[in-house]
Amino acid sequence: MLELVAHRGYARRFPENTLAALEGAVAAGARYVEVDVQLTADAVPVLFHDRDCRRLWGLPGAIDDYDLAQTAAFALAWPEGCGDARAPVPLARVADLARFLAAHPAVTAFVEIKREAVQRFGATPVVQAVHGLLGPVLAQTVLISFSRQALVAARALWPTIGLVTRRYRDFRARGTAALAPEYHFCDARGLPRRGPLGHPGTTLVVYEIDDAQEARALEARGVRFIETFAVAELAMALKDAGA
Repeated sequence: MLELVAHRGYARRFPENTLAALEGAVAAGARYVEVDVQLTADAVPVLFHDRDCRRLWGLPGAIDDYDLAQTAAFALAWPEGCGDARAPVPLARVADLARFLAAHPAVTAFVEIKREAVQRFGATPVVQAVHGLLGPVLAQTVLISFSRQALVAARALWPTIGLVTRRYRDFRARGTAALAPEYHFCDARGLPRRGPLGHPGTTLVVYEIDDAQEARALEARGVRFIETFAVAELAMALKDAGA
């Protein structure tokens, strides 16, 4: 049976990486959510994906060029045609994520440390800052990252970690065996075109999939976890197709 991971929460219908998107994902039936973490200029972990602030706010610079007080004014707009355009949603902090998980003990969050944060602040300080906030709900989280430095720092603190790659073959790069990640997140565009998928002892999660037929084809190749922006729509399409 396929498990769906709500990518940045229910990002198709809610502002991404916000508490509204996470609550929307749970209301849609999601048991797994994924969020991105970077730090503000004053080293506060927040949920934010992009390298810069241009797409979401039309502002110069990166999120780590602004302190937490400044980001209080950086509300996120709803996707077109969804929600109330007059009611923007505030940026969420990792502390907010911890409270969300405490209120939803059946939900697991994949928490992605972005490489931009590691480059600015260093792997260990970033991982420790996030760990300190998620400590009470640590069992409900999986620390994931493209950054192997972040995963090295996380391996001693997190019971479960995951490597994120663009290409499937990059999982076998030097150092992966020592990390022993329990999960591998891989871009669908980086998968081999045919053959079974998966690594012994590691659960493969494929992103970004919104099409039920594509999801079923991946399931036939051994994939059990699909990451999607459209968690409710994909769940319904899979059910209609005989899930």
